[in-house]
Amino acid sequence: MTELKQQDSVGKVWFVGAGPGDPELITVKGLRLLEQAGAVLYAGSLVSQATTLYAPKSTVVCDSKGMTLEEITDWLITQAQQHKTVVRLQTGDPGLYGALVEMVQPLDQAKIDWAVVPGVSSAMASAAAAGETFTLPELTQTVIFTRMAGRTPMPEGEDLESLAAHKTTICLFLSITLLADVQKALVNAGWDGDAPILVVQKASWPDEEKIVRGTIKTIHDQCRAEKINSQAMIIASPALGARYWPEIRHSKLYDASFTHRFRKANK
Repeated sequence: MTELKQQDSVGKVWFVGAGPGDPELITVKGLRLLEQAGAVLYAGSLVSQATTLYAPKSTVVCDSKGMTLEEITDWLITQAQQHKTVVRLQTGDPGLYGALVEMVQPLDQAKIDWAVVPGVSSAMASAAAAGETFTLPELTQTVIFTRMAGRTPMPEGEDLESLAAHKTTICLFLSITLLADVQKALVNAGWDGDAPILVVQKASWPDEEKIVRGTIKTIHDQCRAEKINSQAMIIASPALGARYWPEIRHSKLYDASFTHRFRKANK
């Protein structure tokens, strides 16, 4: 790894959440940092290259999709020696499946200052694209963000079958190639095979987004027919499709008979 003395450090590394895909879904703060960045390292396999166009033409821009962790951190440290503002542009939010700790430990060791700018997760973008809500009064008030075990094993007690037993909203990242296992885990946890399930590929990506609605029984075959095998969010929730229900429980916040500090109830 590149060695760097504290007094040589002139720049700061910003880990910026680029959002789910649409370049306009980056935060205002993230946009401003890109506009003043001397160097940008973006995750080209997941982040739209269009997002890097916010940076000046003089900015050093590099795609990290073929780089190892050590190559990424060496690049960030080297650029921080030369530029005041260095941006590591990551998909969604850097703190969610973003390998953040792995990247900042070498920066800490090299005495490089860094900070995080949060971003819009693909989970939120997927629900927005489909017009769905994660929570509904008296039905589900909890959202679980998780993934299926693959080459990265799951910690004890965090397998999908155990989590799904709560019968709450579940957002599954990085699991579309294991959709058959998802089906099995949900059914084993007590979900009805006819329960609705939602898959959104490349949520918010202009002209690339795909939305597939099905049931736990049918969703695997539907996604195969649509050739969806990467960059897809799986959402299982008792609230799916609620906008079409004839009756739902309404939030107390807007109930005329409910008093809160900004409004007195109408009796």
